[in-house]
Amino acid sequence: MATRRDVLSDVMENVAEIKARREGKKLPVPVPVLTFEEFERLPEEEGIRYELDEGTLLMEPSPAYRHNLIRQGIFIRLNEFVKSHHLGSVIEEMDFRLGPNTVRNPDVAFVNNEHLKKIDLDRTPVEGAPALAIEVISPGNLAQDTAKKVHQYLSAGSQAVWLVYPSLQLVEIHSSVQGGRLREVREPDLLEESDLFGGAKFVLSLTEIFHVSK
Repeated sequence: MATRRDVLSDVMENVAEIKARREGKKLPVPVPVLTFEEFERLPEEEGIRYELDEGTLLMEPSPAYRHNLIRQGIFIRLNEFVKSHHLGSVIEEMDFRLGPNTVRNPDVAFVNNEHLKKIDLDRTPVEGAPALAIEVISPGNLAQDTAKKVHQYLSAGSQAVWLVYPSLQLVEIHSSVQGGRLREVREPDLLEESDLFGGAKFVLSLTEIFHVSK
């Protein structure tokens, strides 16, 4: 039987393989199943993002420049809105524990005041799902993996998940409120949301988000 040290050793060998073969998309490298405790012990590696999908370790290279620009643009606008209305906190690339052996790292997350009061600010991952999880979808992301991630967020308590598709210039909004509705907003339309923010209306220009400049 493999020991925990053997398991972590195998994981780090796969991390080294990913770093050597980075292509800007998820790589089909087999990895062992980990417990949450083993996941917590993984050392940080530059250029590698970890997630735990019901015990399966996922490792992805750092996203492309455009991905980061779009994420940053969303963060800046949402953070300004949330701060001005004293609604909670907005954060980028934070680990959230959605289940016993599930940890996800959304590009941008909104944590409301109620949840914020329960968070240990000096510990990662954050226990529980953010009110809003925003994922910028890269070309290498598989549809089935993305659908599973949305389900995990909503099942863990997120009120909404926004999937941002740069190549399609649209945002797909999955919501747990009002009967779990699904809607799409396409550029040049404005993304408008108030249900998540106590009636305050957040407006996001998709033209400004998608048409990033060098």
